[in-house]
Amino acid sequence: MLVDESIQTGNIYSDDQNQRQKLSSRNLRIFASYAECLRGLDQFYGQAKRQILQYQSPTTGLFPSMSNDEIEASIRDSIYCSMAIWSLYQAYIRRVDDSHGKAYELGQSVVKCMRGILFSWMRHSREKLEVFKTNQSPRAALPSKVNLTTSLPLENDDKNGRHLQLDIVSLYLLFMVQMINSGLQIIYTMDEVHFIQNLVYYIERTYRTPDYGMWEHGSLFSPETPEVHASSIGMAKSALESINGVNLFGEKGAAWSVIHVDIDAHSRNRRTFETLLPRESISKNTDASLLPTISWPCFATHDPVLYNSTKQRIVDLLKTPYGFKRFLKDGHGTSAMMNNDNRNYSYHEIKRFENIECTWPIFFLFMIIDAIFKNNELQLTEYKELLFEKLLRREPHHGDPIVPQYYYIPPEYIESERISPNSLPRFSSTEGEAYQSLYLMGQSVLLVAQLLMGGFLDIKELDPIRRYSPSYERNPKNGPNSVFQGKLYGTAAELVVQVVLISESTRLKAMMATYGIMTQTPIEVEPVKIWSSSQLVKIYEYLGINEKLGLKGRPPRPIGSLGTSKLYRILGRTVLCYPLIFDNSDFYLSNDMALLIDDIKNELNFIGKYWRMSGRPTVCILLREENLRDVNFKEMLDLLVEFKKGYLTSTGLKIKTGRLQNLISLSSIEHLDFTAQFSQELEKLPELQSFRQPEHKNESGFELFDNNSKNIHYAESNDFNSRTYESKSTWEVIKALESCQTLFGQSQLLWILLKREGSHYTLPEFGSTIIENIENVSQRAVQLRLWSVVRFCSSILKKFVDSISPNMTSILVNQKQITIGTGFHEVLIDYPRTPTETHNLIYSNSENVCDSVLQQEIIIYVGHLISTSPNLFDGIFKIRIGSGLMQAMRFYLLFKKEYIKAGKTELESLSPTELRRVLFRVLTDQDLKPIQQRQINGSLGRFPNNFSDKVWEILKRTRYGVSVGNYKLSSLLCAQTSPQDLNFIIEVENFILHIPAPEYRQILVELLMVMYIILERNPELYFNFGDSVDLDNLVELALRQYKKDEDPRKTILEFYQEDKNSISAFFARAILDTLLQNPQQEECKIT
Repeated sequence: MLVDESIQTGNIYSDDQNQRQKLSSRNLRIFASYAECLRGLDQFYGQAKRQILQYQSPTTGLFPSMSNDEIEASIRDSIYCSMAIWSLYQAYIRRVDDSHGKAYELGQSVVKCMRGILFSWMRHSREKLEVFKTNQSPRAALPSKVNLTTSLPLENDDKNGRHLQLDIVSLYLLFMVQMINSGLQIIYTMDEVHFIQNLVYYIERTYRTPDYGMWEHGSLFSPETPEVHASSIGMAKSALESINGVNLFGEKGAAWSVIHVDIDAHSRNRRTFETLLPRESISKNTDASLLPTISWPCFATHDPVLYNSTKQRIVDLLKTPYGFKRFLKDGHGTSAMMNNDNRNYSYHEIKRFENIECTWPIFFLFMIIDAIFKNNELQLTEYKELLFEKLLRREPHHGDPIVPQYYYIPPEYIESERISPNSLPRFSSTEGEAYQSLYLMGQSVLLVAQLLMGGFLDIKELDPIRRYSPSYERNPKNGPNSVFQGKLYGTAAELVVQVVLISESTRLKAMMATYGIMTQTPIEVEPVKIWSSSQLVKIYEYLGINEKLGLKGRPPRPIGSLGTSKLYRILGRTVLCYPLIFDNSDFYLSNDMALLIDDIKNELNFIGKYWRMSGRPTVCILLREENLRDVNFKEMLDLLVEFKKGYLTSTGLKIKTGRLQNLISLSSIEHLDFTAQFSQELEKLPELQSFRQPEHKNESGFELFDNNSKNIHYAESNDFNSRTYESKSTWEVIKALESCQTLFGQSQLLWILLKREGSHYTLPEFGSTIIENIENVSQRAVQLRLWSVVRFCSSILKKFVDSISPNMTSILVNQKQITIGTGFHEVLIDYPRTPTETHNLIYSNSENVCDSVLQQEIIIYVGHLISTSPNLFDGIFKIRIGSGLMQAMRFYLLFKKEYIKAGKTELESLSPTELRRVLFRVLTDQDLKPIQQRQINGSLGRFPNNFSDKVWEILKRTRYGVSVGNYKLSSLLCAQTSPQDLNFIIEVENFILHIPAPEYRQILVELLMVMYIILERNPELYFNFGDSVDLDNLVELALRQYKKDEDPRKTILEFYQEDKNSISAFFARAILDTLLQNPQQEECKIT
């Protein structure tokens, strides 16, 4: 019997009814009778049985991607199938008193599928999940496809699987929370709770983990190469927000079945996601997978600007009358696809797919659902007409609608379609065209859209946790755990950051009181305990631990700024942690007081900007006695006085200081109740002792200033020549070490011994190992502020700063690339690396010993700057740390008299604060001579706005392109790429940066800009003669004209010193002279 088509398509109202009740996301349909409602739901039940449930595996509960596949189960498609069945279950239990068992059957089918996915992953907990937590390798990824009947790994899996798809795990967690909230019981045991907690760890680093995304497709040009995807990050963000504080046993659960989320991991995912939008990835301008990310089911952003710009870009670039393209130049399913879609493609091959990409009607369904959630009737009408009137197929027996997987261009129409996009008819794929091969994900989303359009399901029932609303409008979760809040309560203008000042000793407290600064000691804040963040890390290692599954709990990842701004209840204790910046780190940055002051300000402003938890953040400022001995102690006092005033002068952030006991009531408090299960083990841990003040023989605070002036003014010569000892025996080097009076000389001699004898060699006269002596020299150098010695020692000890990976990720997600090293040792980093990989790259690609630590410092500073002031890096696509920024900074030191007079012409000798200041000045200082500006910009690789677009236009007007020496930029690139293509931008940048002299690089950039202006204003002109345009020859012609006009004795160095306008005039004459050599050219002009 045929179904009622008006119910299937959502055309449920008569004209008279439309006057009274329009289809709205906020209003359910008012049915004429109970029987009418039941009849409609039973029709959908029949459709679900025929189109979805029929293909559920009776053993595993999983679903295939295509209905005719009896071998392979797709986890993603299984999630969407269970979601569709759950939606119908929701409609039944909310509308019908007695469904005759249908609702129960639907609910249990959902549970079976969700638990089937859980079991298929749990069997890999030890060898994959646990490994992935510390090494985000594709080989350690949980499977995205398994055997349909056994849920075991597929045979020959290495050939067809790209399992690292982090959005799948995020979707699973998100829908699991929705289903638990609706009353279904998905999780049964504590083993499963522990596994889910570890799935949270699995997705926490999505923001820096390259994966294959929704389409099992990595980079546009290399599908086998994973890359960071905004859709995966957005889904991870949504999953983390949704599952935080959720009790997996529902209302019957206990405190230890609650899931905990790292607020800093969530914040990093959110910031990275918002930075990437509206792009999908480095190689993909946009992607249809962003639709379910920014709208249903994830609702990853509630920022109207981000939402609208991303959605509009998707519609503008991907929409066709037959559906949405997955992404631009997608060859999947096209007849132009060569061999398979797993190979790497050249520019020319990718260009073949342009304008003939297959289109997927499933995204019309996502747009329909989006319109219902947004109450956008124009959008709803538009996509209903496109889908139901043109694209859907009908099953002849029951009349069920069928969604083809995609539409394609037949081979005979390809060339015509390329010339005139969207002008020719497309044909539906065999996949999803008929009942024999249904595309189950499409049918699932269709069922959800039908239920919404038919008025059988309300958006609050499809999204019971209210993802569609900003978090501050949702119902707050019950329980003792802190929860994420929305932006309304998280802006610096409204948020108050509470600051607790802790002096490490009683005498330090007394000294601070003389300056009018009231502090507390660790003893005075008791019973609250003061811990370091590393102590809290130790506690969290017990969260999710499960020996049976081989899971070790939370990886020992540092607790970030937001995490240390909460108070914690642990085993009856209340704990406040001081931030990571106050830890006595192995790395020397924490020993620069001026840098610490800046870091405190940045930390507070960061918290004020990104705090998204209920309750106020409470920050512990730990003051140590060594701070008073520092030359910059006055600046610290000034900062503390700002705190007393109640705000930061630079940003206006509101600050409230006071006794900790008075601030607790308004603080954000996290209850770590899971620790009760490990109370005996935790109580024995020595790491969990509270912070203790140091013991002193003399409690007089005035001792703190002893020998201060000696430390400040100490200096020594760095002219020690270590080469004379390279050929001497170990005994002679040790004797020289005994008599050496300078720390610089000692560090050099110890370096010789370290290379020769190894780190554990004991020096007879010292009674300690080489490495212990290096550490001792380094500590003394820190006290005396001998930064060149400090950096040298840190470098030969191969020290590594903890926070480098997040800063590298900040750079990469701002659509930049990074290179490490100098000269021939330069290595490109275009995707986030693990700390171990970064450490190895830095220490294996540094020509100078100190460059290893200098590069780490600069990466951190660049990461901070690009997060707060991305405009500083406008025009710089590839941030070259060693051969770019460090070269520019060395130039700058030689340009400025203040550094020359102070004898600070080497980067190694600058304090960390001075080094950061020089970096900032290099990026911002415009008060430079022309040649100096060219040297700086040439070193940085900074280009004018839209430079690659202009070079592309130049190439179009040449016969063979342009060249410098033996390096050529071919005009063929215009036929293979577009000006905005990432690979074209890289080609242009490499063409310029291969030139050794930075000032000459910049000269060529100026030459190309003049060439572009001439060609733009004279469209009839072409370089259509001879070979490629020789840019070296044009510079030489300009130089000759310069000498002729100015002085024949002048050299190219003096030419470089001319201002931009003067040089442009000579370039214009050289270009015009060259063009006029072609007899075919007409008269040309510059206007």
